[in-house]
Amino acid sequence: MAKKRVLVVHGPNLNLLGLREPQIYGNLTLEEVNAFMAERGGELGLELEFFQSNHEGAIIDRIHAAHGRFEWLIINAGALTHYSYALRDAIGAVGLKTVEVHMSNIYAREPFRHTSVIAPVCMGQISGFGVNSYLLAVEAVARAAQ
Repeated sequence: MAKKRVLVVHGPNLNLLGLREPQIYGNLTLEEVNAFMAERGGELGLELEFFQSNHEGAIIDRIHAAHGRFEWLIINAGALTHYSYALRDAIGAVGLKTVEVHMSNIYAREPFRHTSVIAPVCMGQISGFGVNSYLLAVEAVARAAQ
């Protein structure tokens, strides 16, 4: 059986994981997070491809290019979550089954973080479990893809 293809998109500032506010985001680097996800995804029959950008347009272009190549999208859009209607429209347009991920509990932080404009075009949202938020998203995709 062919592996299900999953695009994992990391938004602005996530390239600074391990350095950026470790009390919120932990000490793991983005490369380490990706390695944990790839390992778990492989165990569950998923093939993950990773992309990170600090640029909204580059993220949108990557999501557009995923149409027809991937079945699933796991996305941590960072701050774009809260205001990027263009990102929301890109996710909605390509038709990938999407899981929104946040390492921190966005509802326990500043009020502007309580709103996700991309949530309505996602199957679900996982937040507040640090790196485990990503691993839970991989698990959710594997279960839903059966």
